[in-house]
Amino acid sequence: MSFAAELEKAIGVSLITDPDVTATYSKDQAPFADSSPAAAVLLARSSEEIAKALAFCSERSIPVVIRGAGSGLSGGANADSESLVISLEKMNRILEIDPANQLARVEAGVINLDLDNAVKEFGMAYLPDPASRDWSTIGGNVATNAGGMCCVKYGVTSHHVRALKVVLSTGQIIELGKATKKFVTTLDLTHLFIGSEGTLGVITEITLNILPRPKPPATLIATFPSITQAAAASADLLQYRPSMLEIIDQTTLKAVESWHPLGFDIAGAIVLMQLDENFELGEKAVSTAQSHGMIDGMFSTDPNEAVDLIRVRKLAYPALERLGATLLDDVALPVTRIAEFVNKVEALAKEYNLIIGIFGHAGDGNMHPTIVHNHGDLEGERRAKIVFAKIVEIAQALGGTASGEHGIGSIKRSLLSNELSPLVIEIQRGIKQLLDPALILNPGKKLP
Repeated sequence: MSFAAELEKAIGVSLITDPDVTATYSKDQAPFADSSPAAAVLLARSSEEIAKALAFCSERSIPVVIRGAGSGLSGGANADSESLVISLEKMNRILEIDPANQLARVEAGVINLDLDNAVKEFGMAYLPDPASRDWSTIGGNVATNAGGMCCVKYGVTSHHVRALKVVLSTGQIIELGKATKKFVTTLDLTHLFIGSEGTLGVITEITLNILPRPKPPATLIATFPSITQAAAASADLLQYRPSMLEIIDQTTLKAVESWHPLGFDIAGAIVLMQLDENFELGEKAVSTAQSHGMIDGMFSTDPNEAVDLIRVRKLAYPALERLGATLLDDVALPVTRIAEFVNKVEALAKEYNLIIGIFGHAGDGNMHPTIVHNHGDLEGERRAKIVFAKIVEIAQALGGTASGEHGIGSIKRSLLSNELSPLVIEIQRGIKQLLDPALILNPGKKLP
């Protein structure tokens, strides 16, 4: 009898075992990350159901991979043929919206944008805005500590989490944090689980901050002769407390221009800034950009114009995708080192004969170099993988880190020793052993 048949009896729920179907649940969006169709998939509907499944798997040392929407970019939700995948997509209820206490309580499978739309009718907003917010789940956002363009002002997902319900690998259910805005009674175990990528427990319910909805933003777009000037301007523009601050390099601009001409073909780089308050600072922001050599710029308080002005940023990744197979990197570094980082990556592109477009969140230093090679070009793919790792190493050497928001998953584990001491690695492994003694949760992910 397979473990799937035994597990069905133990929890009283049917599992998916057709390999053609389990294959669709067994990987995320990361290219080159290994995966195989899982042995079985559980479409969980409650914490108690998950608890029974995890207790069963712990007793038998069956690996378990937790899946949200599969929007990840690090191979963090990838399974193998021995695994049980637990999908949280059916746990998609918004349990509570409390505008007076500025909180919402949701199941892990709720879609990010669906929550924001639900609280909108109360004049509130759920502000974390990863690029995948139209289809990524809150549980997945919490598990990876997802970011987005609003992070420069409002922070990453962890800044908006008050409390969690978690199922441990042994099947025990615990509650961490409180619905209150302040809570320092215990060690901060809540944030230990945020960003743990399914390696410590299964997050099934989240209590989140919601805030009064900001005004439609005003937008500044500025072009510069070089990435050095654009990066310096970005660092200076932080004084105006922007709600968005993005940078786009010339390689990416050329890709956008060849697809949707927007008039930026002469620019060395572009900076985009938005303000959702204090619009009177717009003139000062333009003056600041001019002091750094701005070629041309525009500041608008018209929300309709804002859509057009930030279009170049929205087109950045799909424009690069049109050029070939892409490998999207994700690193974070001090904002004062962005120009140096871009220059070093451009040198890599020449050395390895690859297209590398760079865009990202200039306000917090989270950059997304995107490596492009020809489809089906195995030699190009080999070079792309080498450069992917070298980009991470460049960021680390500049005082940065291997991941700002996409997570480590399976594709960056080998790069962590560059920035973590042996003692820190040992402490993390000790925590893993304590919370997951059978080592069943997302094996081969996150931890070095």
